[in-house]
Amino acid sequence: MTAPSAWAPMRRSAYRALWLAQFASNVGTWAQTVGAQWLMGDLGGTSLQVALVQAATTLPVFLLVVPSGALGDILDRRLVLMTGQALMLLGAGALMVLTASDITTPATLLALIALMGVGQALSMPSFQAIQPELVPREEIPQAALLNGVNMNVGRAIGPALGGVLIAAVGPEATFAFNTVSFIGVLLVLGFWRRPADRRPLGSEHILTAVRSGARYVRSSPAYSRVLVRCVLFVLFASSLWALLPAIARGPLGLDAGGYGVLLGCVGAGAIGGALIVPRLLRTAGKNLVLTMATIAYAASTAIAGITTSTTVAVLAMLVTGAGWIAVLSTLNATAQVLLPAWTRARALAYYQLMLMGGQAIGAVLWGVIADALDLRWAMVIPAVAMALIAFYAVYKLPLTERQLDVTPASVWNEPPEGPDEKDGPVLVTLEWRVSEENVTQFAEAMQRVGRSRRRTGASMWGLFRDAEAPELFLETFVLATWQEHLRQHLERGTAVDVNVQQRARDLAEEDPTVRHLIWAV
Repeated sequence: MTAPSAWAPMRRSAYRALWLAQFASNVGTWAQTVGAQWLMGDLGGTSLQVALVQAATTLPVFLLVVPSGALGDILDRRLVLMTGQALMLLGAGALMVLTASDITTPATLLALIALMGVGQALSMPSFQAIQPELVPREEIPQAALLNGVNMNVGRAIGPALGGVLIAAVGPEATFAFNTVSFIGVLLVLGFWRRPADRRPLGSEHILTAVRSGARYVRSSPAYSRVLVRCVLFVLFASSLWALLPAIARGPLGLDAGGYGVLLGCVGAGAIGGALIVPRLLRTAGKNLVLTMATIAYAASTAIAGITTSTTVAVLAMLVTGAGWIAVLSTLNATAQVLLPAWTRARALAYYQLMLMGGQAIGAVLWGVIADALDLRWAMVIPAVAMALIAFYAVYKLPLTERQLDVTPASVWNEPPEGPDEKDGPVLVTLEWRVSEENVTQFAEAMQRVGRSRRRTGASMWGLFRDAEAPELFLETFVLATWQEHLRQHLERGTAVDVNVQQRARDLAEEDPTVRHLIWAV
């Protein structure tokens, strides 16, 4: 089958409308960042207070993105998104009014920026989680690419627009533009008719949802590899974003306009990458694409740190834009197709945590190295590390090329009625009878069954062999409550889980004998 074109998701009206609204919002967010930092300087803020503008934006995301992901799974994601956007609109609107009235203080500015950070934390996991609801499964990689283009072009245009608005009107103009951009997103979400969620047992408690999300991530080797590769790339790739302003002002001798040109080249490279990556994925596969894109990004990062030629730096920025979007869009698309709907937002929250955490830690690390050693070394060292990690990942952290079927499964092995939903802990035992010639294959199949049980709710799992009757195996797993066991059967099972368990059944002589035991004392 021919893979969809890079622009195929734009044929979907809901995706297209949200993409355009989100683009305006991205431009507004970056313009407002410039406006907030400039305003803090006008208010007499210290260097620390200027730096705290960025901290006020990112800290709420670090603290709240995981519980926000849980909210995106247990509530209507559209409403969670609208709440997050409304908080950001409220913060931007208040900044606009207070600044225009000349009554903004440094403390007020930081508080309202932090409020917008809370809204961003609410929005990020749910925005990622709704992508498979906006486009067909086969167009998710293209949608991830276009979302990356959206962010990178917004990053390039926003600061330049912010500078123009500040010069023409003042910082309040950047806040006004950002306010209007959130209205557009809210209107698109308001008109979107999202299908109802499948929750036969109602919504989970948020703490239970957070725990089940963490348990799913731990029990999914394929998804864990995505997270590891994300943080390993971003940790070293962040050197470019952290030190590019210093490179522009120092070795390249550029002014603010020249720095804007470099950022614009990153955005242009991202657009070019979005056109090329789908073809590369069809011919080379995601693992080879990730390797090539990482090495290209590493090489251009090293060149940008060494060169004193603006022309060479511009060409390097085009390559970094293409490499950045190729790596992160491939990882993001892989993450989305590996996750079932019931846990998609809370698991993607960990992806966002790795992405932003890696950038934050990396920025501090490479900044310290630049001060202690040299600016060039702080670009070359992470570039070399990225190249080495790219080759290591091919052999030790390969991403699955096979598309896993994580669509909801029909109920199998209906649990008995009787216990109260709050009763627990629950011990489930299954007695399997296996012929000697199938024992090795059965044991291997049961390892996958164990991961399936943990992903869907089990806190403990084990497989035991009868010492007196070697053909008998006893599988045991524990769940916190009877309701968790019901969710395991009625809400969380996927086609992959069914296939994994069917493989074990095919190797057994007969269906297992199942018992359910409730904690007594």
